[in-house]
Order: sequence, then structure tokens, then C-alpha cells
Amino acid sequence: SPCPWRGGAQLTENLVGAHFPEYDGYLVLSHFKGQAMAGFGGAIKNISIGMASREGKCLIHTAGASRTTLWGGEQDPFLESMAEAGKSVVDALDGNILYISVMNHLSVDCDCDGNPAEPDMHDIGILASTDPVALDQACVDLVYASEDDTESLINRMESRNAVHVLEHGEQIGLGRRTYRLVSIDE
Repeated sequence: SPCPWRGGAQLTENLVGAHFPEYDGYLVLSHFKGQAMAGFGGAIKNISIGMASREGKCLIHTAGASRTTLWGGEQDPFLESMAEAGKSVVDALDGNILYISVMNHLSVDCDCDGNPAEPDMHDIGILASTDPVALDQACVDLVYASEDDTESLINRMESRNAVHVLEHGEQIGLGRRTYRLVSIDE
């Protein structure tokens, strides 16, 4: 299904799964972790790559250049395409999305990896927001603040310029990078 998008630096449309229009809103549950291409996987990845049809995944990965080629795009345009695809989903649902990110069994690798690296960080917790940019930013910040051995995950994020998806997401109005962390532990 096409999901119209105007004003993007990379995408002019986003192609989502066929059943997308049948729902008025979504609860997006993410396992925050490293990711081979994006640097990290969280809320934005799940509303972009996760909601995309096969052709839509190709458009995102190639920054709008191909509906049939999954790999081969440049890094920053790919990250911008993820943010833009996410913005089209949010716009189509009029923002009716709640995001929950679980920060446990954190590994440098994505759950989609057939042979992922073992988790090398302790569980951090569960975060929730109505803003995917703020939520992903908080998760990234918590990784940096962790006293665990975060070197592999931080290196993965930095080597992929992962923060750019947050920068571009804020620039296009997907959300804000500023947030207030409220603990409900006690």
C-alpha cells in the first residue's frame, strides 16, 4: 500500500504492508539493540523498515532509487529514508502510535541476524513514549551512560553514523531529540 510522503530529501513515497490501512493506530514494541546497517534498531526502524512492504524496504535501503534492489545505498541517505518512511507512517496514523522499547539482552547484532553476538550488556529497562525520536535518543543515551562494556555497541552506532536518523527525524518533524526521563520503578 502506498503511504504518501511529501517534503522528503530522499523519499517521495513509502510502501507499507497491505493491511496497514486497516488499523487506526499501532502499539510498536521494539527490542532496542545494535543493527548491522542502521547502527541500532529501535522505534524508528520498526515504523520504517518494520512497516514497509518488500518494495518499500528496497526504497528505504536505496534512498528511493529502487523497488527491487535491497542493498547498495549510501549510509546517510539510507538513515534519512528510514526517518522519512517513519514520518509517513506517523502522518498516515495522525500520530496514533505508542512506542515501547525493551532494553534487555543488548547485543551489537540485530534479532534478525542468524548468528548474533551474545549480549554483552546488562538489562537497562523498558521505556515508553509517544515520540519515536525521543525514545530512540533516550535508549542511545542510556547505552552511553551504562557502566557495562558498551564498546561494541557504541562502535557499531558510531561507525554507521546512527545518530543521523535522529537528527534527520527531528529536522523533518518526526519527533524531538529532547526528552524527560521519568522512572516509575518505585
